[in-house]
Amino acid sequence: MQASSLIIRLAREVRTTLDQRFAAFDLTSQQAGLLIHVFTGHTSPKMLADLLGTDTAAITRLVDRLEGKALVAREPDVGDRRAIVVRLTETGRALIPELPPIFEAVGAELTRGQKAKEVAGLLAAMLANLGPDE
Repeated sequence: MQASSLIIRLAREVRTTLDQRFAAFDLTSQQAGLLIHVFTGHTSPKMLADLLGTDTAAITRLVDRLEGKALVAREPDVGDRRAIVVRLTETGRALIPELPPIFEAVGAELTRGQKAKEVAGLLAAMLANLGPDE
């Protein structure tokens, strides 16, 4: 099997595994990622889109779903009346401690039996081959 096919299959399997684990919280991996990024201070839809590798229209849909679950709220941006920011609700904030361990556990399972430094080096080299990080 070619490396490109393996990479595509790996990406699909990782996302499926993460989504299965986050289902216990009625979340997808992308929704969990958004919650964590908002918690760390990335609150603009544009920044969230960049961090999650998607566009602002997809972020709007993600925020809509998370608002429906009472995990986030949209608020006016005090620095720009035309813009909004995404904030965690109390319910969303209470969920945060549960989320990173799931990402970490799947990462550990994925690299089990491999030297962490070697895996990180290979992944960094592969990303660098695609071009500069923006």
